[in-house]
Amino acid sequence: MKKVIALLLLSLFTTLSFAANKHLEKLTVILDWFPNPDHAPLIIAKQQGFFKEQGLEVELIGPADPSDPPKLVAAGKADIGITYQPDFMEQVDQGLPLIRIGTLIDKPLDCLVVLNDSGIKNLAGLKGKQIGLSVSGLSNVMLKVLLQRQGLSETDVELVNVHYNLTQALLSRKVDAVTGLMRNVEVPILEAQGHKVETFFPEDNGIPTYSELIFIAHIANAHDDRFPRFLKALQKAVAYLDEHPKETWQQFAKQYPESNNEANRASWFATLPYFAENPADFNDADWLQFAAFMKQNQLIKKIQPISRYTIPV
Repeated sequence: MKKVIALLLLSLFTTLSFAANKHLEKLTVILDWFPNPDHAPLIIAKQQGFFKEQGLEVELIGPADPSDPPKLVAAGKADIGITYQPDFMEQVDQGLPLIRIGTLIDKPLDCLVVLNDSGIKNLAGLKGKQIGLSVSGLSNVMLKVLLQRQGLSETDVELVNVHYNLTQALLSRKVDAVTGLMRNVEVPILEAQGHKVETFFPEDNGIPTYSELIFIAHIANAHDDRFPRFLKALQKAVAYLDEHPKETWQQFAKQYPESNNEANRASWFATLPYFAENPADFNDADWLQFAAFMKQNQLIKKIQPISRYTIPV
């Protein structure tokens, strides 16, 4: 009799388990890069079962190229993509059928960095100095505006293309400052290595604030009922990260042993304060102000209505 009851219970458990898994709705998310500390809420939401609590089976996919997410989402080959707010605004300006559905990192991460012993104590001190950079576009526009705020122009400094070797160029003294370093990646690594640096944040020096990383979807799927549940799971994951920073790092390092190094460890803890506490939140004024900044600097042709950038909250 006991064996019969045990078999019945096992059968019931198996049936319930199968039914639960059967009703999980699949959702594909194209990351902006390989899994790293920027993606902590997504990784923890999967590990802790927060997505499953919302009836979702989420697949995280690393792109072959960082520019892939908007293209794949626009082509209907992925449900959600991760991209940068400035890039997204350019893509909407170009007519891509994309819309923002949530936010991952709601503050800029870009910054300008000098060594503490450089003698540069403020941005006005950049006059006559060499500034290393590696990319064009927004980063260069922000540098131009930062200089203008100090009464300087690009002719007052020497711009040096260091071809993505920003940190090396700074430490080897080939340049006096570098722009385009990530405050949650290169800066904590430099500090962990014993290098004292001074950082200047764009949003503290006349550049409108913006979100570093956002979630986008095809505009035709703007009201997909999976998306609010996806964001609820992430909100829970961000709260969990705040409460368990060390434990979640250990979980990440265990799942991605190739990333278990001092650089990623430093980046993990440095990134935690930048995650959107409520990924669904949207600040109309901030977005319109940044759109105006991009238009003024000829990065986009037109400021779109808020309804074209995001779904109503």
